Amino acid sequence: MTTASPSSSAQAAREALAVRLQHLRKDAGLTGKELSARCGWHPAKTTRIQKGAAAPSDADIRTWCAACGADDQADDLIATARAVDSMYMEWRRLHRNGMRQVQEDWLALHEQTRHCRVYLSNVPPGFLQTPAFATALMQQITRFQGTPDDVAEAVAARVARSRFLYEGGHRYVVLMEESVLRYRTADPEAMRGQLRHLLAVMPLASVSLGIIPFTAQRTVWPLEAFYVHDDTMAVVETLTAEIKVTQPRELADYAKAFAGLAEMAVYGDAARALIRAAIDALE
Repeated sequence: MTTASPSSSAQAAREALAVRLQHLRKDAGLTGKELSARCGWHPAKTTRIQKGAAAPSDADIRTWCAACGADDQADDLIATARAVDSMYMEWRRLHRNGMRQVQEDWLALHEQTRHCRVYLSNVPPGFLQTPAFATALMQQITRFQGTPDDVAEAVAARVARSRFLYEGGHRYVVLMEESVLRYRTADPEAMRGQLRHLLAVMPLASVSLGIIPFTAQRTVWPLEAFYVHDDTMAVVETLTAEIKVTQPRELADYAKAFAGLAEMAVYGDAARALIRAAIDALE
């Protein structure tokens, strides 16, 4: 695991855990050196953990709690540490056994989400992808990451998310850069099918689809893909990792960015015209 996350949410959570551990030490009346001696490790390790610069393992937390006479708090602290760990997850780690499990986890998250705001600058969101497009994309990802190939199973789990478009209680507000329509992520036939699928879902009451034209005067620059779930969590996708943002300050920034991006987008007939133009360009 990395010792510091690109996401300040993850780092702030790690530092909060470090403070709890530090308080346990102080409540036990121990100095850092005394705690280190009881734990049987170098004092520098205690310093790194207390500063949030190193993530303690489950065993580290149990040893720390035992040294402080606070064994009853170990399970709760371990659960907290694991939650912090999940805020920044490398794709290779998530996909170490293939992509299916991650897709099933996303299915569970979307089932709980009532209002989802999504911004994409590279590919359509998973819940709007066709099987052919999802297959092409996931094959590329699997080859790039060198992880086990369970693309067929992963595609089935990804496409299953589309059922929430047709069930009550779910609302998706999607913004895409026009580049998403033009990138040849799949072969022409699969791209054509994907673009036609976007046209097919636009009339759904659960979907609002906006396209940001190449010609739009930018007030917000193109960003990495992100999903905001019910204003409580944003999931940001980078090349190497999935980052879960829960800090209110950061969530406010993503909401502000989304609002700015939404103002640049076109909707309805204007959006359909951009999609049809992209289809025509495939001919």
